[in-house]
Order: sequence, then C-alpha cells, then structure tokens
Amino acid sequence: MVTSQEYLAITCNGESRQVAPGTTVASLIRQLNLDPGQMAVELDGRVLAPEEVAASELAAGSRVELIRFVGGG
Repeated sequence: MVTSQEYLAITCNGESRQVAPGTTVASLIRQLNLDPGQMAVELDGRVLAPEEVAASELAAGSRVELIRFVGGG
C-alpha cells in the first residue's frame, strides 16, 4: 500500500502534485510529457539555468513554474 509519506507535496504551475522523493525538475518535466528544450523553469522563485534543471531535486513544498517557449510570427 502506498502512503502519502512516500510522496512529496509540491506545487507546479499553481496545481498541487505528489512526486516521489528524489524527483528532479528534469524528471518532472518528462513525467508531464513536456520538451525540456522548450522550457524555462522557475523553482522556488529562482529561474534555473538549463544546466541546473537535471540536478535540481524537488523537496516537500517546492513551487515550480514551467513556461514553454512558443515561436510564431
């Protein structure tokens, strides 16, 4: 049986989510089926450099904002 203690409560783009301990921002992006190459990421009020995304681990209460770049003319 899975208990809520096995997951961390975070907020992603204003919505509550549960993620496994050890989840990184990069793995969250993959779980959401988003293209990490088209994302700007803010974690707890700080914009992450692209090289920080894979190494940034989520913690209980983390606030993530994912912004997808859209091209057009």
